[in-house]
Amino acid sequence: MADMTPNKTKMPEQAPEVRNKNFFEVAKGYTPELAVKESNRCLGCRNPHCVEGCPVNVPIPDFIGHIQKGDFEGAYRVLSRANALPAVCGRVCPQENQCEGKCVRGIKGESVGIGNLERFVADWALEHNVANGEKAPANGHRVAVVGSGPAGLTCAGELARMGYSVTVFEAFHVAGGVLSYGIPEFRLPKSIVQKEAANLERMGVDIRLNMVIGKVLSVDELFEMGYEAVFIGSGAGLPQFMGIPGESLVGVFSANEYLTRINLMKAYKPDSPTPVFVSQKAAVLGGGNVAMDAARCARRMGADVHIVYRRGEAELPARAEEVHHAREEGIQFDLLCNPTEILGDEKGRVRAMRCVRMELGEPDASGRRRPVPIEGSEFEMEVDTVIVAIGTSPNPLIRSSTPGLETNKRGCIVTSETGATSREGVFCGGDAATGAATVILAMGAGKTAAKSIDEYIRNK
Repeated sequence: MADMTPNKTKMPEQAPEVRNKNFFEVAKGYTPELAVKESNRCLGCRNPHCVEGCPVNVPIPDFIGHIQKGDFEGAYRVLSRANALPAVCGRVCPQENQCEGKCVRGIKGESVGIGNLERFVADWALEHNVANGEKAPANGHRVAVVGSGPAGLTCAGELARMGYSVTVFEAFHVAGGVLSYGIPEFRLPKSIVQKEAANLERMGVDIRLNMVIGKVLSVDELFEMGYEAVFIGSGAGLPQFMGIPGESLVGVFSANEYLTRINLMKAYKPDSPTPVFVSQKAAVLGGGNVAMDAARCARRMGADVHIVYRRGEAELPARAEEVHHAREEGIQFDLLCNPTEILGDEKGRVRAMRCVRMELGEPDASGRRRPVPIEGSEFEMEVDTVIVAIGTSPNPLIRSSTPGLETNKRGCIVTSETGATSREGVFCGGDAATGAATVILAMGAGKTAAKSIDEYIRNK
């Protein structure tokens, strides 16, 4: 008999006034007792709509059923067959818009905490050194994967399970891509990312670091080395700026640079060899998850932080949980507000930002109401740091070094539904194909591409 308690089992968290001064993980995770309690809220639907909402089609009622019996290893076996990075997904997936958004328990209460349960099972397996899947016998075929972000690691893991010899080429000095450089420690500890990557290495995946494809090696050279297919999962790491005066001043960062310094180079540590400017008052431009991450990092660095976003509360694209956590941590939201110029002092450093108040007008091409400036509402905001988090696009390095690779006007590599590109044997998925999106959508693309690569090589 299911537990019909209407609300989720609350996950323990650090108190806001404590966590906004450290980089330890905010959510502490379920205990076994809490996990079993939450799992008993699942109805075990015969037609599970939650699975339809999952981009990698995790058999959710099956893994939760094992938790209900206290069989955590069995739950992990089910989970890891569908998801190569469950400890990551349990932390950063927008479950509220995907699996949990489809849960029937959400009709008259809160949905089952599927993400919390996924995190618990994955963490339990990592703690108990449980392998994440059996590797098939080697089939004698080789595939190269460019990028070790969520799309690349998922594609590599799926192919390894099929018996392929897979080499992942990563530009940075650590694996993980955006999981390592983009998402803060307090949301996704880097030790978790490295353990997930190590699990794939145990399956036989070869991860090579400091390998910038397009510079060290080209895609064509990978084929010459004997790889029969190449998957491009290089992400979208090229930051966009607003194009307003003052963006070249000292104290203006792209969110990518700011987060990379903090997450990958540990700039928040007092003895960091690559420190980041410690500001007194920072403005973060944008309203997505990256903006929340940058703002919450700046807050932990000691700044008074303002999120500046040109639309209203209802239009904020960030996860509701991230907005809630940011508010709890003392971050202020300046909504319906748009910067028009960044002002500097005599030394060329940021001293203020000129802004204008906005109101929402008619819908634009995206269907959202267009923000329109309010005449006479200009004002100055005193700041010493501006962090621009308005979006990213794919780095042009691979597309410019790979003849015959079709791209669109946004610089994204054009693919079919299967992940195939205009170059035979070259597949692509994740942000390199779609522009900046979510971790789980990138993983879904990696999984789809792996299946397509297998079919391509078998039918070659």
